[in-house]
Amino acid sequence: MFKKAVLLILFCVSVSAISAQNAPSISSATVSFRFESKGVDGSIGGFKSTSQINSNDLIKARLSGSVQVETLKTGNFLRDWSLKSEKYFDADAHPKILFESNEIKATSQHNVYEVTGTLTIKGIKKPITLTFEQQGNRLIGTTSLYTSDFDIQIKDERTENKVSVRIQLTLGSGHLK
Repeated sequence: MFKKAVLLILFCVSVSAISAQNAPSISSATVSFRFESKGVDGSIGGFKSTSQINSNDLIKARLSGSVQVETLKTGNFLRDWSLKSEKYFDADAHPKILFESNEIKATSQHNVYEVTGTLTIKGIKKPITLTFEQQGNRLIGTTSLYTSDFDIQIKDERTENKVSVRIQLTLGSGHLK
């Protein structure tokens, strides 16, 4: 009985390892943004992901990842330093921005998907929807958010705190066709 259990466990582990080898992984990612009211463009790096992408059925995928607040860049050293400070993003206390998908739905457009999930900035969790378009081995996502919803009050009016975000995920081995 014990031998059969061990063989069953080994079989399951082997199947999982083979499946994982065929599943696409995210080989690189870029996250860029535009602070609309000031016309400021920037990027944020240090991307890490534990996403599970099913190349045969993207709707069954799970997207999750993080970026490092310390890597935030806008092309102005003083502004970057200020944004990372306690007054805004508070990089020391909250070093990561996190995203975890809850649902992925196909839209009426070919290769376009709506990804709903939870975005965590400064420990504040908010629901968000991203629209991703599949282009070969890339997934291009866009969304917008208001920094004031995450206790980052750059301008007084909420509408003046709008940020447009673009995410480009490049898939590695086993990429989508």
